[in-house]
Amino acid sequence: MDSRTQSVSVCASMAPRLALDIQPRWEEIADVRRRTAAFLKDQQIARDVVDAVAMVACELTENATKYGAFRDGAAISVSVTVQPQAITVEVTNPITHTERENLNRLDRMIQWIRGFQDPFEAYLQRLKELSTEGLDSTESRLGLVRIAYEGQAVLDFYVNEHDVLAVSAIRRM
Repeated sequence: MDSRTQSVSVCASMAPRLALDIQPRWEEIADVRRRTAAFLKDQQIARDVVDAVAMVACELTENATKYGAFRDGAAISVSVTVQPQAITVEVTNPITHTERENLNRLDRMIQWIRGFQDPFEAYLQRLKELSTEGLDSTESRLGLVRIAYEGQAVLDFYVNEHDVLAVSAIRRM
């Protein structure tokens, strides 16, 4: 039985939107990229933007899989909304109220990226930092910087009253 759900909605009053609910399994991430790319192609989005936004969806889904607190069949929700001025990718996942350190790290990284005039500068700085870390380092912390630079997206996040983390990336058109 396929545990994934997908919907695509388009009507006169709504922007085209892809909505995916997936289980937090690593093998699902490539499928998120594929389905995001197919949806954006159907919307007649330029190939370079399709590739960039599909990467954004993939990176955010990877982070949700890595840092989410999944109990009782909880899923990751991925939505991609196409509007004339922007494409928004939002990924949500449950967290526990005790995961403040991960949220603080997320906030610090987003603020650090925003502190640069150009996301390319943040990308270069993070690559320099990575080059000086030992080979035993297990985290690159490059995903959010890739989203800002390669995806040309502005990042934000919030946690709702049900301990669901929503991370969004907005790419202006």
